[in-house]
Amino acid sequence: MTRRELLVGLGGIPLLAQEPTANTEVKVYRKPKALAAGAVTEDWTDFLGPRRNATSNETKLSRKLPAPLVWEFQKGTGYSSPAIQGDRLVYLHRVGNRELVECLHPETGARWWQMAYGTTYEDRYGYNNGPRSSPLIDNGHVYTVSAQGVLHCLELTTGKIIWKRDLHTDYKVPQDFFGTASTPLLEGKLLIVNVGAPNGPCVVAIDKETGKEAWQAGKEWGPSYASPVAATVHGKRRAFVFAGGESNPPTGGLLCIDPTTGKIDFAVPWRSRSYESVNASCPVIFDNKVFISATYRAGGTLIEIQPDFTPKTLFKTSEFGLHFNTPLYKDGYLYGFDGRNEPDASLACLDTKTGQIAWRATPEWDETFEVNGQKQQRKLGTFRGTLLAVDGHYLCLGELGHLLWLDLTPKGHKEIARTWLFAARESWSLPVLSHGLLYVNQNSRELMTNSGPRLRCYDLRA
Repeated sequence: MTRRELLVGLGGIPLLAQEPTANTEVKVYRKPKALAAGAVTEDWTDFLGPRRNATSNETKLSRKLPAPLVWEFQKGTGYSSPAIQGDRLVYLHRVGNRELVECLHPETGARWWQMAYGTTYEDRYGYNNGPRSSPLIDNGHVYTVSAQGVLHCLELTTGKIIWKRDLHTDYKVPQDFFGTASTPLLEGKLLIVNVGAPNGPCVVAIDKETGKEAWQAGKEWGPSYASPVAATVHGKRRAFVFAGGESNPPTGGLLCIDPTTGKIDFAVPWRSRSYESVNASCPVIFDNKVFISATYRAGGTLIEIQPDFTPKTLFKTSEFGLHFNTPLYKDGYLYGFDGRNEPDASLACLDTKTGQIAWRATPEWDETFEVNGQKQQRKLGTFRGTLLAVDGHYLCLGELGHLLWLDLTPKGHKEIARTWLFAARESWSLPVLSHGLLYVNQNSRELMTNSGPRLRCYDLRA
């Protein structure tokens, strides 16, 4: 008989186990297939993937849709994506007046441990009271940020709290439109956080081992919903923070920062002039250039970083403004969903050499479904979707729960396969891919079955 140690508790006391235990919130449908011979796989330890660019190196994935459902977890509220390393999947959500950090087995959904803490956060616009930031796994630790700005460092194997910081209290940050949503950037030994304190700091670096502040940067801009991104530019590492949330008058923009010292190389203002707007799309860095964009009539701009680390604006465009999804760059072109709302969203390809739209499309189709015994037919589409580049093609999650395999080139788009995973709005979280398994958030109630929010695991192994 297997010996298990169980410590079930609240208020930050984790549930510990030598082996994962049966999870009553999980329904298991099948075992995943074995990986195809020679398949390349990787862990997904960070927001937008291991390189924070919505690109995966995995290979030998099935193009057949619908993909088999392996398991589903009955989750609470929130928009957080899971992080995965080895046999640990870490997920952040909210049930009642508590936020929960779950550590599950990626192939079965069985629970390793659970850590809980109280929350009083309320979404001022009534969308969702759960967390927005995604977990980050590094060197046996996992880092999470609550909707109220509480940063935890936990031991990955046990859920034990190593340290925590209440960023809103420490830096006197008021609640923004939708709470804290940015995922900290891990760069070397530092966690780089866009805290957005009034009158500064805009950005702080926190030692990942101790939780102590290492440096501060910036005084003007508040916290955005975009997560910082790091890249090597002219042979030097730099952190790019796209700041700017609630402020009146509205302010925000891009900071280029030396991550070792906190020195700001340059600041480029970029934010909608509308008060009720935010910067939420992450910066995309390539060829010593950085692209940023926002909606509410802001659009996008491409900035070239000169050898002396001064910025040069190459172009501005009102035709490519991304609300909360991050565009993908490949061979001189950016692909992403332009548009603020469902009806005006479109999939577009931007030529980064000219600043012109190479093509624009509105993927849509007729969908027949049944609600309360009544058949309905609607023209549906991807709307404000998300894109993941993998295995020579692109996985697209539409915001109503459709999953598509797409072929995207500078000449246009082609649908390879499509299915409807679930009929639920707010499917805004980029799917997570690790070891041939795809993890998709259903963030709101399903229309046809009336089932509550779920984290679903699908088998994409060829």
